[in-house]
Amino acid sequence: MAWVLKMEDAAIESGLVHDFDASLSGIGQELGAGAYSMSDVLALPIFKQEDSALTLNSETKNPPFQYVLCASTSPAVKVHEETLTYLNQGQSYEIRMLDNRKMGELPEINNKTVKSIIRVVFHDRRLQYTEHQQLEGWKWNRPGDRLLDIDIPMSVGIIDPKTNPAQLNAAEFLWDITKRTSVFVQVHCISTEFTPRKHGGEKGVPFRIQVDTYKQNENGEHTEHLHSASCQIKVFKPKGADRKQKTDREKMEKRTTQEKEKYQPSYDTTILTECSPWPENAYVNNSSTASPAFTTSAHNSYTLPDSNSSSPNHQGDAVTQATLDQLSPTASIQEAQQWLHKNRFASYARLFSNFSGSDLLKLTRDDLVQICGPADGIRLCNALKSRTVRPRLTIYVCQENTPTKNVAHLKGTGDAENGEHGSNNIYVYHAIYLEEMSASELTRKIASVFNFSQSQINQVYKQGPTGIHILVTDQMVFNFQDESCFVIGTLKAESGDGYHVILK
Repeated sequence: MAWVLKMEDAAIESGLVHDFDASLSGIGQELGAGAYSMSDVLALPIFKQEDSALTLNSETKNPPFQYVLCASTSPAVKVHEETLTYLNQGQSYEIRMLDNRKMGELPEINNKTVKSIIRVVFHDRRLQYTEHQQLEGWKWNRPGDRLLDIDIPMSVGIIDPKTNPAQLNAAEFLWDITKRTSVFVQVHCISTEFTPRKHGGEKGVPFRIQVDTYKQNENGEHTEHLHSASCQIKVFKPKGADRKQKTDREKMEKRTTQEKEKYQPSYDTTILTECSPWPENAYVNNSSTASPAFTTSAHNSYTLPDSNSSSPNHQGDAVTQATLDQLSPTASIQEAQQWLHKNRFASYARLFSNFSGSDLLKLTRDDLVQICGPADGIRLCNALKSRTVRPRLTIYVCQENTPTKNVAHLKGTGDAENGEHGSNNIYVYHAIYLEEMSASELTRKIASVFNFSQSQINQVYKQGPTGIHILVTDQMVFNFQDESCFVIGTLKAESGDGYHVILK
């Protein structure tokens, strides 16, 4: 019986081999003799991608430094996404500064110190655009506090640590790359402080801790950029980070094994990943070479016209005034910066530090609102589009005894109220625009139009019936008819010092 079963098994096996050989018999005939070559297979796109990836990885240079934040990453971050680390407000966290150079790399920094600047910055691009305003608001609510501090007693190997009162979110120090260096930092702002208040329970905004490292130039100044790296963090009130980490861990434990594979594990430390250097304030330093060193001055001092010359009737500086009031598309970057300062947008000068006049004018209203917020965005849009506010009162004035020569076809037969006189002379009138309905504003504008010194005008009178002189008061200016015409005469003051102005 056993022999029979063996015979049957042998027959079945022989049949299977025969069928398999028959199924392969046509492969060479269908593809051709040269179709099935390994070189053609390796030329497929999938193998090309793997090959290029291997080549890229082999050519990738190790960063010269590595910075390690000694705080656990969140387990609730998906694979291929950036890590997220929770910190407690005011708690000291160690950042290890490690020399990661290969043998013979960057020999010029051997036996020399390098400078690192640590910053707490916004992760969201929208908040990066308005960083200055956000930090100023935080400073207003937290006077005397800083967003970032170095815990000097706990730090090891740092030299000459500094903080700048004008930069509340940054600190700098020197360190010797051949020695063990750890800097302990404290973050005093929490993520929910920059979240619009609605109904409570809002998610806090993420921050970034960024480290920028510089080496010495030929003058011994630490201005040459070497390396930058950063990581994403969220800051909670004291012990809040521990509770959040525990909550994330418990949520992950409830997930299935298949779901857990979509998330990266929690690591005991956070490695800062390479990034671009943080842009320096373009108008901090007046020198031609921008230095990342901290400076006491926060802004360039531009030479700007006096604010009193902002009237549209300022005749002595008309060209400069027109340039500053209306931004030209041909304005250079420096002229655009001056325009921003002149029009009370100095807080956005850093943000637009590389914008020319043409660049600013290309921004739409929606762009400006998103960058500057609703209030300043609309104001900047109106300023760029030269939308001026209509003056409350417009009057036309002409200086007495200053007629021009007669023009052939014009006859001086009208009356003075319409700007014409009973002679063959043409009188040129100047427009005065009053934004404030007051006698002092009228006096100032008259002095500006006719190049008087305002201190020389003692009183302003309006000529009334039978030639009487009526003192011009705020109430009288308020009752002037819009677009009234006046001839201005002057009368020597009785004291001999100054003049009286008479509106006829």
